[in-house]
Amino acid sequence: MRIGVLGTGDVGRTLGSAFVDLGHDVKMGSRSAAGKAVLDWVRKTGPKASAGSFGEAASFGEIVVLATLGVAVPDAIASAGADSFRGKTVIDATNPLDFSAGMPPTLAISGKDSGGEQTQRLLPEAFVVKAFNTVGHAHMYRPGFRGGPPDMFICGDNEDAKQMVATILREFGWGIADVGGITASRYLEAMCLLWVLYGIKANSWDHAFKLLRK
Repeated sequence: MRIGVLGTGDVGRTLGSAFVDLGHDVKMGSRSAAGKAVLDWVRKTGPKASAGSFGEAASFGEIVVLATLGVAVPDAIASAGADSFRGKTVIDATNPLDFSAGMPPTLAISGKDSGGEQTQRLLPEAFVVKAFNTVGHAHMYRPGFRGGPPDMFICGDNEDAKQMVATILREFGWGIADVGGITASRYLEAMCLLWVLYGIKANSWDHAFKLLRK
């Protein structure tokens, strides 16, 4: 499968490398396709990895992953062009975090809205699924925790798209907790803050959520 990844930071490189490891072709998009970080990633990752602009990555992908800074998602979509996402499953791995007051961050979008909902409004002909936003990048692929695999909480309005993302998550080594439509992004983005608060308190970032079922 062809995967387009928008964003060249830790999350983008981690997810891009994981998809390549699973046999997919990945094009990583950035504002500057010739940037050092993305070119280094391509050289390190091998022939299934390539680089391009935001638009080229979005057009390339059968699935598109948003892995920019959360507050930068609208600009990335505008740069890529909404038509590049039409009919595609879009994995929103972002959180709209505001670090202007330092740590811990707050949400730049909150209340009766969320980054996930904003993204779905910007991409009305795509199928946005919020995922990968409640854990640090170091544990996004094949997380090894005592007590079995952790759960990734997901949400989105299209059931087929969520099933596609759930299949990917299982290949990545995750359990799945589907919490409903894209409006649930309001709570999943807040879960990111909970993950950060625990990390600050514990002075460790090696943790993840698990939903226990009876």
